[in-house]
Amino acid sequence: MERGDREPLVRKTSSSYRTFPESAARRLDKEYLRSLHNKRLYLAVFAAVLGNFSFGFALVYPSPVIPALEAHPSPALRLDQHTAPWFGSVFTLGAAAGGLSTMLLNDCLGRKLSIMFSALPSVLGYALLAGAQGLWMLLLGRVLTGYAGGVTSASIPVYISEISHPGVRGMLGACPQIMAVLGSLVLYALGKYLHGLVLDWRWLAVAGEVPVLAMILLLCFMPNSPRFLLSQGKEEEALGSLCWLRGEDTDYAREHEQIKDSVRKQSRRVSCAELKDPFLYKPILIAAGMRFLQQLSGVTCILVYLQPIFKKTSVILKPEYDAALVGLVRLSAVAIAAVSMDKAGRKILLFVSAGVMLASNLTMGLYIHFVPASHNGTVANTTLESSANLPAGPTNYITLIPLLATMFFIMGYAMGWGPITWLLMSEILPLKARGVASGLCVVVSWLTAFTLTQFFLPVVNAFGLEVPFLFFAVISAGNILFTGCCVPETKGRSLEQIEAFFRTGRRSFLR
Repeated sequence: MERGDREPLVRKTSSSYRTFPESAARRLDKEYLRSLHNKRLYLAVFAAVLGNFSFGFALVYPSPVIPALEAHPSPALRLDQHTAPWFGSVFTLGAAAGGLSTMLLNDCLGRKLSIMFSALPSVLGYALLAGAQGLWMLLLGRVLTGYAGGVTSASIPVYISEISHPGVRGMLGACPQIMAVLGSLVLYALGKYLHGLVLDWRWLAVAGEVPVLAMILLLCFMPNSPRFLLSQGKEEEALGSLCWLRGEDTDYAREHEQIKDSVRKQSRRVSCAELKDPFLYKPILIAAGMRFLQQLSGVTCILVYLQPIFKKTSVILKPEYDAALVGLVRLSAVAIAAVSMDKAGRKILLFVSAGVMLASNLTMGLYIHFVPASHNGTVANTTLESSANLPAGPTNYITLIPLLATMFFIMGYAMGWGPITWLLMSEILPLKARGVASGLCVVVSWLTAFTLTQFFLPVVNAFGLEVPFLFFAVISAGNILFTGCCVPETKGRSLEQIEAFFRTGRRSFLR
């Protein structure tokens, strides 16, 4: 944290407290702004979040591909009601394995090299999908792209939080979600553009290689995290990294000393005995709890099976158009969150987000339950997969309700529980456990997502589409309670201040 970071913030938050004369304060404000506007920082963030673009692209890959593979002429590649759930859900199993391995990669290779390492399984996975000759190649390709997604989802938020200026950490912390949404939106757009072409689903996999290769090329020229370098005893490299990220005409040496002091206090590895310390277990439980509840709210199921869900409810537009529209809404909502996160704060956005998700899931569940099948297009004894092959022919504008409910759910999720859970994970986890704990949180997240996506279709076929949506509504209500009881406000605070709060329990560190 720089002189231009902490002291002007203190001066603004208390009118009776003045540390510096006005002339010194003006000088510090100018230094603060110079550090804040250094373009190299934003270039480093962009290079990293290309990994999230690929992650978002790969996550929703089944949405347009499952209907195509269900109608594939080759029996070796044709999906049915048993294999379609595996094709949709095995990605999250790979992501959980990626998060598990990141518990070691983050601390051994560092944040930047871990992100670069993810390119290898991603490229191999897309290659398998593009050249698949059998179901095993499809599933292995999904596992490998999922593994890469698990590595990036655990490493990129930590990398961004550790290189970011506190004044823009909220905005930059939302960038991974923005890029993931962009990746999904590009997938939907390409799926529509390539629709009807021969081997369109293979070309989608080829397109997924492009952001991965761009990411690894750009990251070769980006610095590693100063905090990680200091934890490895590389003081000169850390100082050079901060100089590059903040600018030569700023007081980056002061921030270097403050980070070094924080690292020195946490130089030892975490022991089992230390896990009893609230300084460690409280932020880890909060971060893991948020990741667990985020996935239980149903976002992965909805994104993976978006087009089949719209086919099932027979909304008035074609499913591919609906999916693209939802993607645009999601992108707009994440952009709003990025702009407002450092102004409104994290907690208020989490409350609004959970409230919108609750209303949307409840609306969707009640609509499916009470609207007659002749209006909502559902067909008794028809599976969600097979309904994807039915023509969508709605005759009533009431079928816009599922589309609007889904749009509001995605908007609510993207405004809070999407980007902020990743940001808070990287903010509140203590430095000495950040690499391991972030990997643990990703494992919790993607094991939960795997379980939901694996059982989503069987539950729908056995009990109806309304049951999972009503369950998601109950979880969204739990998100509101969890936010109010457990989540601290970290807006405008340095990582060192947040650690001091958990170490002492004194809320004055967060004021």
